[in-house]
Amino acid sequence: MGHEITSDKIAIPVGDKGSTSGILTRPAAATESRAVIVAHGAGNDMTTALLVAFAEGIAKAGYPVLRFNFLYSEHGRKTPDRPEALMDAWLAACRSFKEIMGSKATSITAAGKSLGGRMAAIMAADGILPADSLIFLGYPLHPMDNKEKLRDAHLYRVKIPMLFFEGTRDPLCDLGKLDPVLKSLQTSWDLFTIEGGDHSFHVPKSLGLTEEEVFGRIVKKTIDWLKRHAGR
Repeated sequence: MGHEITSDKIAIPVGDKGSTSGILTRPAAATESRAVIVAHGAGNDMTTALLVAFAEGIAKAGYPVLRFNFLYSEHGRKTPDRPEALMDAWLAACRSFKEIMGSKATSITAAGKSLGGRMAAIMAADGILPADSLIFLGYPLHPMDNKEKLRDAHLYRVKIPMLFFEGTRDPLCDLGKLDPVLKSLQTSWDLFTIEGGDHSFHVPKSLGLTEEEVFGRIVKKTIDWLKRHAGR
């Protein structure tokens, strides 16, 4: 149950770099002034199953959601763009979203799968991302083969609330390494773990959970969290 939703593909101008695509999913009658913008991870795009379920689930709860492609994935390349280009796409998505929504969306939550979330965190730490909260769908805390090389320095400078979703067998985020990072953050945070989940929240068949059920749990937790932070 929930709101009826519509999804429309939009073009997002990215300055002199051309344009990329986005999909704006909206409830027929939006009940929330908060909106969510979602970026994909390094090895996928905005049509990956997790992001589709995430966007549609949140929209059914009354929140407009925009997911978008980085330029490299839009043009069929496998190698991610340089950080500057990734950030340009993030900012372009925010601008396009605000132009479409106008005063209907007064606050923005930035969400991202892996690379997309990491870029959002770096921008939030530098004060250049127009969002007042962050959601990480699998934060890439370290390389797969080096748990000591943490990508955490910018997290300590973030001043807006953060929600982390992490799988307990994610090779890019050892929970033992994440724990002291979270305890050292200078802002409020929440952690929701997916038992048996890998970096994309796939779980062993032995747990008896479908992909739809796992993604549903992520959506439910996100909605609960968004409602708690609505007035902040």
